[in-house]
Amino acid sequence: MTLHTDWRAIPFEARGAAAALGNFDGVHLGHVHLLRALHAARPDLPLSVVTFEPHPREFFRPQDPPLRLTLPPVRARLLAEHNVQHVFQLPFDDEFSHLAPEAFVDQVLHRALGVRHVACGADFAFGHRRQGDTDFLRRRLEALGIGLTVVPALSDIGGPFSSSRIRRLLQEGYPERAAEELGRPWFISGIVAHGDKRGRLLGFPTANIPLGRHIEPARGVYAITVRLPDGRVLPGVANIGRRPTINDNQESRVEAHLFDFSGDLYGQELEVTLHKLLREERRFNGLEELKAQISLDAAEARAFFER
Repeated sequence: MTLHTDWRAIPFEARGAAAALGNFDGVHLGHVHLLRALHAARPDLPLSVVTFEPHPREFFRPQDPPLRLTLPPVRARLLAEHNVQHVFQLPFDDEFSHLAPEAFVDQVLHRALGVRHVACGADFAFGHRRQGDTDFLRRRLEALGIGLTVVPALSDIGGPFSSSRIRRLLQEGYPERAAEELGRPWFISGIVAHGDKRGRLLGFPTANIPLGRHIEPARGVYAITVRLPDGRVLPGVANIGRRPTINDNQESRVEAHLFDFSGDLYGQELEVTLHKLLREERRFNGLEELKAQISLDAAEARAFFER
């Protein structure tokens, strides 16, 4: 897979692809459904994705809490796992946000990217103030000799699969249900940062990973697995939240304790996968009570993986 971040300088060999349009946050089963429909429509063309960075909602509402299920490097990796050959990651800035729908189709899709076929969901909207819809897209593409496949959303009894629905499941504390709609367990990727070493003093050393631009799931203690840079995957237990017992007023973060592991992880990138919320975040009457609860949490997480 080749990642392209400058739509004004697309190499010749990347032109002529079939392109799926969307944010692709999470690369969930609905996104995979769209990619498969596009490939079925034009199996003769290289499969590509046209997406945006930052997410338009991040650009228009920077004051909102972080919302991302996947950051760009992980999104690109997941798309590559689904046979996407080119990812056109368009910088979403003030200039781009003011592009008229006609300009997005003519200047970006046609002239710059040279796409030959396009696929999108029925609710896809684009251009300044989201003035372009699928009817407009069909007419404009047809005039340019470019095909369009509008793909009905993948749905179940709860409605269409969507990134918003998965975010809500995570915020409500159901990572296992989010995994069903993602097609894989949800994970947070990040660099291990130095903390206050308090976990080590409590007998449970932790790798501290800022949530950064990731959405904050329900605060509490989770059964987790952690993928190390060398490829090993180890079980553990993690707290996600602001540590109300210690009350250090720091931003919410992941504090991951890996079972039966010793080593220096500072500065390394880890993937922390959430499997089950064991309990919600709560405040304890002192560190001894907290330490006793952590022991119980660790035992429950071990039992979860044994089952």
